[in-house]
Parts: sequence; C-alpha cells; structure tokens
Amino acid sequence: MTTLTVRVNKITQEACDIKSFELRSVSGEALPAFTPGSHIDVHMGEGLIRQYSLCNGPDDRDRYLIAVKKEVTSRGGSQTMHEVISEGDLIKISAPRNNFPLEPSQGPYLLLAGGIGVTPVLSMARHLLAQGIQFELQYFTRSIAHTAFHAFLSGPEFQGRVKFHYALEPEGLRAYLRKLLWQYPENGSLYLCGPRVFMDMVETTAAATWPPQAVHLEYFSADPLSLAGEQESFEVRLARTGGTYAVPAGMPITEALAAHGIHIETSCEQGVCGTCLTGVLEGTPDHRDVYLSDAEKKSCDKIMPCVSRAKSPLLVLDL
Repeated sequence: MTTLTVRVNKITQEACDIKSFELRSVSGEALPAFTPGSHIDVHMGEGLIRQYSLCNGPDDRDRYLIAVKKEVTSRGGSQTMHEVISEGDLIKISAPRNNFPLEPSQGPYLLLAGGIGVTPVLSMARHLLAQGIQFELQYFTRSIAHTAFHAFLSGPEFQGRVKFHYALEPEGLRAYLRKLLWQYPENGSLYLCGPRVFMDMVETTAAATWPPQAVHLEYFSADPLSLAGEQESFEVRLARTGGTYAVPAGMPITEALAAHGIHIETSCEQGVCGTCLTGVLEGTPDHRDVYLSDAEKKSCDKIMPCVSRAKSPLLVLDL
C-alpha cells in the first residue's frame, strides 16, 4: 500500500486521556482529498500500523487531524502515539480510506458518539455544518474532563446542534435512548460510533422503530466474545502458490502462514480495516470480523484472515 510522509505539526491534549495530532504535508502541498468518516493508517515502525479517523472536515485540505485515546490495554499503537511521537516528527501514513461514509439523505442526520467514537462523527458534523444541512450530535462521555473537543463543540456555531451527556449509568442511558429514538423521522439517518457496549445498546434501541438501512455504524474492533469463541485447528490450502498448512487453535491464519514465509498484508489485526481481505475458493469461513457485511459473510467467498477462522476442516484461499 502506498504511503506518504507527513509532519506532526501540532499535538494537543484534548482530554485527560486523549491527544489530537495535526498532520501536515512536508512539501506544503494539499493532502489527498477525503470524505467524512474516512480514516488513515499510521505507520509507527516495526510493522506497527493503526487506523485513526480523520476529525477535520473534508474542505480542510492542508492538514489531517486525528485524535488518539491512550488505552490501558494498548497493543502498542496508542502508547506509541502518546509517549513516543513528538511535534516535528515525520511519520508515514496511508491515503484516506472510508469504510463509514456519510450517505446523502433527504431527512435530518442524528449523530451519536461515545467517548473516542466522536472522531469520525466530528468530521461528519463539520461537513454538515459547512453545508448547512440539518443535524444533531449527541455526545456521551464519563465527564467533561474526558470529553475531547469540548471547547470546540461548545462554540456558537454548534449552539443548538450538540448535546453533551456525562456519566450516565446503563439504565439511565437506555431510558434516554428510548426517548431519543422512539420515533423515526422521515428519511432520517442515524450514525453512531463508540465502545461496543454503547453501540450495541443504541443499535438494539433503534431497531424498534428505525429501518436497518437508516442506521450506520463503525466499530473500532471485533467483538471480544466472537474472538474468544471456541477454536479448532484446521488447514488452509493456497490455490495459486500451492501448499497446505495447519492453523492451530488460538493462532490467526496470517500468523500460521507467516511462520512458513507467506505474508498477507495486515494492519489493524482486529478484523476492522479490510487490509487483509482474501478470497475463499472452497470451505466455510468462521467469520469473526466486523468489516464484511452480513451478505458478504453468507456468500463464504472471502475472509479476514487476521481474526476469522474455519468451520470446515479445510479452507482453500485465493493465494
């Protein structure tokens, strides 16, 4: 995948555990265009690549703005961004990609964000505001101190469009969502992003009145319960290059193949970004990703080998 080099122009402490990073072109030229909901891959060396949503609006062509929450259970990405990356550093990134596009709608947009899930939603809000399109942003966090971009979203241009919610207990949140989502506005669109528990609650509540095609969401990681599900060993056969290889229980397909010198490009390693998408010619995948749609999973002709496994004893991959 082609990369470009950018300079870390500015780092801002946006909340007690969240920093934003303003990235600018080294040459001073405009950066590749993007659409609301896009993300970039950030390369941190030694094969460490992570995806971060762009927070600025698509009309802002001279910079990319990302925000990173320092995770207690960091796999290296957020820790590196918070503790290693400094202003002035040159880093490599990918061009923007969009798995969470803002679709045209004749009705109002309702944007819901939980915690760091505000990042892609903020780009959507900036775009809708600039276009004069009706929207409402509901932002749920632990406290003001944990609310990224609080000052910006409290500005006069967002007055009447943004509502903050702090430290709601599960039952309180559930009751509020029922009130918020009890009626579907004609041609309305709902976009949500945040922790899985939050998103599952929103999705379940909206399902009572909102049509499925009106609800759009983006996960940051696959379902931990899915990843921790029962695992059996199986084999993969490579149709084009030949060879059959065992995949032990508890080992990803990508790792099993890498042990034999066969490398599939990966990035998130959580079944989110789509980088490792691989064709399946025979066998039944055990899908554990959140990238493929339900229809794509039912077709059984592709797999995300960084997290998914096999229900059949053998998978034949288009490799």
